[in-house]
Amino acid sequence: MRMLPAPSGTGIVFRRTDLDGFEIEAVSRNVARVSYATSLMKKGVLISTTEHVLSAIIGVGIDNAIIELDNLELPILDGSAKPFVDMIQKAGIRKQRKARKYLKIRRELELREGNKFIAVYPSNGYSVSYSINFPHALIGKESFEVQLTNGSYLKHIAPARTFGSRQDEEAMRNMGLIRGASRENCIVLTRDGIENGPLRYPDEFVRHKVLDLVGDLALLGKQLLGRIIADRAGHAMHTALVSRILRDKSMWEEVTYPEEEKGVATSLGAQSAASSSL
Repeated sequence: MRMLPAPSGTGIVFRRTDLDGFEIEAVSRNVARVSYATSLMKKGVLISTTEHVLSAIIGVGIDNAIIELDNLELPILDGSAKPFVDMIQKAGIRKQRKARKYLKIRRELELREGNKFIAVYPSNGYSVSYSINFPHALIGKESFEVQLTNGSYLKHIAPARTFGSRQDEEAMRNMGLIRGASRENCIVLTRDGIENGPLRYPDEFVRHKVLDLVGDLALLGKQLLGRIIADRAGHAMHTALVSRILRDKSMWEEVTYPEEEKGVATSLGAQSAASSSL
């Protein structure tokens, strides 16, 4: 996998080098199946497990980039967004001539599905409040709230790893996912503990859900100005919220700000940055 600079206005685009450079834009209209991971599909070409790299890109403030890969699944690496953040920081971030465009929420939207909930409310910043409730001795109820500004993403969210049980692993492999998964790239839950501690945060589980949410909301196609509240949501509800927001243009407006207030569009500074493969 490689990340490449892209011209202003490109957005985030995945490029399958094994399929003659076929490109799939990281936008809501290309969302495919969503369960354990978020996948994109265009004209029958699939890319799976996109949320971690998209989360890293949004988390560090990149607006335009090309992500090249030579198979259908993004590398899982250590199960967090930190390796992707490290790649971006090594390459550097370059300001571009055009002002950054934000999608600013104008009115609230709430979605419910049984005991699951996700909502977005107007705000001049970008914040997330997430709650989970897993029937596991080490997790139970956890909540975390973060303002995604001033390096908060890098410090509090990026290193949080994905997690699952051995049963989850079997189900995901049957779906063709996590082909490179091991104890080195996820938190493996046992019946009453974990196989491969220690945790990076006492509440690493809910922090990873925030990481996933940030990646899924990248499919809005622009940096978000809004307040997100989620309770026991998941990829399907994250992407459903994105779809509902974009469907109703009265819910949002596209805004720009002077450079000294919010900033200009950005891309990678170096020619490329490479990660390990699956």
